Amino acid sequence: MKRVIIMSLLGLICLTAVNAQTKKVVKSNNAMVEVLYFHSKQRCPTCIAIGTYSKEVVNKDFAAQVKSGVLKFKEIDISTPEGEKVADKYHVTWSSLYVNRWQNGKEVRNDMTNFGFENARTNTPAFKSGLKNKISKLLK
Repeated sequence: MKRVIIMSLLGLICLTAVNAQTKKVVKSNNAMVEVLYFHSKQRCPTCIAIGTYSKEVVNKDFAAQVKSGVLKFKEIDISTPEGEKVADKYHVTWSSLYVNRWQNGKEVRNDMTNFGFENARTNTPAFKSGLKNKISKLLK
């Protein structure tokens, strides 16, 4: 009789342990990168270049990441009411470029505006390469 009780208890313990292991949920880090290009209605040639080449790098070099949703490109017109709200959040008053990493609901901002103005139009290969490197680093 004691053996039956002990065997039953051991069986319940094993069954409980198996159930506990199968209920474990693997949490992902929810990491995501977004490229934000802010502009107004009127744009200079450099501003246009920043937007054009940023979008090109994101869509061509990171097509798989865009498709999976871990990378997003957002063009924000700060002259619209919706765009103005986002611009206020970032303290943006003119054309700007941000590459941000989101993880577990927290944002890490990377202001790449100066880099964009220094390179997008006059040294396009350096701009594309630098933006690609920044995005790659943030996706890791």
